[in-house]
Amino acid sequence: MATRKRSARRLGSAALTLLAATATATLAARQWRSEQARLHERRLELEELAIRRTTLAHQQRMHWELLARAIDDPSLATVIDTYDQSIPAERRRQFFYANAWYAHLYHLYQAELLDREELYTRLREFFQSPVFREYWEASRHMRASLKESSVEAQLGHMVDGLVRDLDESDTDEWWVVGEPPTD
Repeated sequence: MATRKRSARRLGSAALTLLAATATATLAARQWRSEQARLHERRLELEELAIRRTTLAHQQRMHWELLARAIDDPSLATVIDTYDQSIPAERRRQFFYANAWYAHLYHLYQAELLDREELYTRLREFFQSPVFREYWEASRHMRASLKESSVEAQLGHMVDGLVRDLDESDTDEWWVVGEPPTD
């Protein structure tokens, strides 16, 4: 009888050990699958980001090529020229070039190669140019057509504030004017 009890205890102990080992293996397998799913999801996110950046780079190249053609050929410029026609043609060509620079900085921001503060500081430098300021004012009607909640409209408002700060500034140290936004 005592032998049977010992055998039963050993068998119960072995069953308990087997049950604990099975539970541990099941938990480890579940954690491994969960980690694999997380890594797969992260890989997909990185691939999507790479595709987005490639697409943005392609779009920026196309934008520049189209603008360059308009700058080089006034007959093509008339297709996209929505500036006031009383502005001399040469100045409107300069506006196209200013727009190319603004779009370049905007695309760097979209591609997350610049944060909002870096974009602000770069634009603060560009707005030292009277032509760039004139371009900004002349293109106000274009920005007015943007959806108010869009990133581009929000950045336009940020730049409007920067221009206002520069205009109201009483210092020659333009690089300290305004309060760069923080993300």
